[in-house]
Amino acid sequence: MVGNETTRFEMGADHNKEARAIMKEVLAALREKGYNPVNQLVGYFLSGDPTYITNHKSARAVIRRMERDELLEMIIKEYISHL
Repeated sequence: MVGNETTRFEMGADHNKEARAIMKEVLAALREKGYNPVNQLVGYFLSGDPTYITNHKSARAVIRRMERDELLEMIIKEYISHL
């Protein structure tokens, strides 16, 4: 019976630390350049196009160190934990 089971996705604690560090670096670079980080990150996460992220302080390379789905998981976990 294909399609009846929910697929589980879990990420380890080590990835959470790495994701947090990546997001801090990228946010700082976007803010320094005067971009709205929310708009730029939404564009990146929806499209997969890294040009939404500035090259300032190598932020584009930094954000690509981790898969988008892994970064999104961390962001969603953080958001949910504050509800």
